[in-house]
Amino acid sequence: MKDKYLTVTALTKYVKRKMDSDPHLRDIWLRGEISNFKHHSRGHMYLTIKDDSARIQAVMFASSNRKLLFHPENGMNVLIRGEISVFEAYGQYQLYIHEMEPDGIGSLYQAFEQLKERLHKQGYFAEEYKKPIPRYPKNIAVITSPTGAAIRDILTTMKRRYPSVKITVFPVLVQGNQAKASIARSIQQADSLSYDVIIVGRGGGSIEELWSFNEEEVARAIFESKTPIISAVGHETDTTISDFVADLRAPTPTAAGELAVPSQVEILDKIEIQKRQLERLLKQYISQHETRLHQLRQTYAFKYPHQLVKQKEQELDSTMDNLQRRMKSKVSDDKLTHDYLIKRLSSQHPQRELRLAIDKLRQLHSLQNKTMNNYLEQQSQQLYSQIDKLSLVNPLEIMKRGYALPYNEDRALIKSVKHLHINDTIQLKIADGEVTGKVTAIKEANENGNEGSNV
Repeated sequence: MKDKYLTVTALTKYVKRKMDSDPHLRDIWLRGEISNFKHHSRGHMYLTIKDDSARIQAVMFASSNRKLLFHPENGMNVLIRGEISVFEAYGQYQLYIHEMEPDGIGSLYQAFEQLKERLHKQGYFAEEYKKPIPRYPKNIAVITSPTGAAIRDILTTMKRRYPSVKITVFPVLVQGNQAKASIARSIQQADSLSYDVIIVGRGGGSIEELWSFNEEEVARAIFESKTPIISAVGHETDTTISDFVADLRAPTPTAAGELAVPSQVEILDKIEIQKRQLERLLKQYISQHETRLHQLRQTYAFKYPHQLVKQKEQELDSTMDNLQRRMKSKVSDDKLTHDYLIKRLSSQHPQRELRLAIDKLRQLHSLQNKTMNNYLEQQSQQLYSQIDKLSLVNPLEIMKRGYALPYNEDRALIKSVKHLHINDTIQLKIADGEVTGKVTAIKEANENGNEGSNV
C-alpha cells in the first residue's frame, strides 16, 4: 500500500512534464496588465500579469529582457509571448516571458518617451547647457554614413555657401546594433580634435531606421561634448533624442549645412555695404576737417605769422621781467623770514635756557637749606619744651628733691601700708642709691590724711 503514495517532488515533476509536453502551453500569446513588478539585481524581472478576473505569476530572465526597448512599469498593458511551466521549488505554475511590448503603442515609441522623460529630468535638454554655434568656423566635423544622401547634401551646401571651410568626414554606421557605439565613439573622437562645429546626422527613414539617434549612449556623448553639435537627423517631421540634446537642431541635413556656415555671397554683400558706409564716413570726416582747416587758415596766426612771433617775443620779455621781479621779491621775503627765525631761535637757544635753569636751581637749593634750618630750629625748640615738661614728671627729678621709692623683697613697688608687715625687709630707692631696711612699726593714715593708729 505504501508504494501507492507519491512524494511531493515526484508529483511536481510529473505535473511539470505534463505541462512542458503540451504544445498549447509551449507558445503562449497573452495580453494583460503588469503589477508587482520587481527588477532583480541579477537582471531578472519578476512580475504578475493580470486582468479583471485572474492573475498569473511571471518571470522574464535577463537573457530575454536585455533586448527590451522600454522599461516595464506597474499598470502598463502589455502583449506577451512566452510559455507556461512549473516552478518546482514552490510547486506553482508560472509564465516564462520571452518577448514583451506595450499594448496599444509601439515598443519603440514607448522607449522613446521613457528615455526622453528621464533625460529631461537629468537636465540633458536644458538651455543653459546649449553652446553657441561659431559664426565663421574654420574646421567642421561631419559624422554620418559616407554613402548616404545626407553627406552629399551637407558637403554640397557648405562648399557652395562657404568654400574656405575645412570639412572632415567621420564615417559611421547609422543603423543596426553597432550604430550607437560607432556614432558615440566618433563624437568623442571629433570632440578631442578641437573642431569648431560637429554635425551629426543621417537621411530620413522609419523610426526603426533612425533609432540609433534615440539611444542613451549617443545622447550622453552629445551632451558631454565640449564642441558645439548640430543634429541633422531625418526630415523636418522626424524628431529624435539627439535633436533635443544637441546645441542646435537642423530640420534636414541640407539645413544643417546652412546653419553651420555663413553664406559667402551674403558676407560679400555685407562687406560691400560696410565698404560704402566706410567711404561715406571717411568723406564726411575729410569734409569736416577741410572746413576746420579753412577756418584755421583765416585766423590771425596763419595770415600774419611774423607779427604774431614778434608779439609773442614781447610777451615773453614781459613775462621774464615779471618773473625776475617776483623772484627778487621772493628772495627778499625769504631772507626776512630767515632772519626772524634765527633771532627767534637765538632767544630760545638751549644754552640760555640751561643757564637760567641752573640759576633757578641754585635759588631753590638756597631756599631749601634756609627752610630746612628754620624747620630744624622749630623742631628743636619744641623738643626742648617737651623735655622740660617730661622732667617735671620724671621720678628721678622728684627723688632729687628728697623723695624715695619703696620696694618689697620681690622688687614690687609698695603703694600701701596694707602690703607691709612688721619685720618685712624693704628697699628704698633714692636719688643717688638704694637703702635696705626692716619694718618696725606701721601707722595707717585716716580718711583726712592724718596719722591713725598703729597696725
